[in-house]
Amino acid sequence: MNDVIKSPFFRQTMLAFAGMPLLIWAMGNFPEQTLLKQALSLITILAVFQMVGQFFWSRTNRYAVKDLTMGKLMKYHKIIGYTFAIALLVHPVFLVVPKFFEAGVGPGEAFITIITTFTSLGVVLGIIAWSLLVILTITSFIRNKLPMGYKTWRVFHGVLAILFTVAGLGHAMDLGRHSNPAMSILIIVLFVVGVLPVVKTYTLEMIKKTGEI
Repeated sequence: MNDVIKSPFFRQTMLAFAGMPLLIWAMGNFPEQTLLKQALSLITILAVFQMVGQFFWSRTNRYAVKDLTMGKLMKYHKIIGYTFAIALLVHPVFLVVPKFFEAGVGPGEAFITIITTFTSLGVVLGIIAWSLLVILTITSFIRNKLPMGYKTWRVFHGVLAILFTVAGLGHAMDLGRHSNPAMSILIIVLFVVGVLPVVKTYTLEMIKKTGEI
């Protein structure tokens, strides 16, 4: 654990995926919220950025592999992935928890309204992202029981992660309480930089596999 924390890669990723988003949040002119809403918003912001950071915490990142070794990299890829996947899976609950302490619309009614408002692109993208995350989490957990080889699963996992992230970012930028231009630009840049090596690696693997058939 200490070796990972002391590594340059770990410090750089914490700066990019935790420090910078929190700085933008702190400097942003966002509407005032209750302490509970602020805490839930911060958890969600960090979870979104850390899930984007998963593309950097992968075996396709040669710098990370060299700095941490493959074993440590994949260990913390799983820890970070499962931790923040759970945070995003309960995100719909986060939206209605404050309703327990507010007058007006009850939490149950608010939740049903949120998930049935299909006229909003952000809501539709959120439901798609949540569904993809469920599949992504379950298939990661039962990987060894799936009827596919490891290389095939890697491609499947990577494509699923990209689709989930695209839908999730669309949802966050459309409906996020703290989605200002600076936050959106930062997460788009990080996503593009992180996903390009993954796409390149998996594309080459698929071409190679096709050539062997």
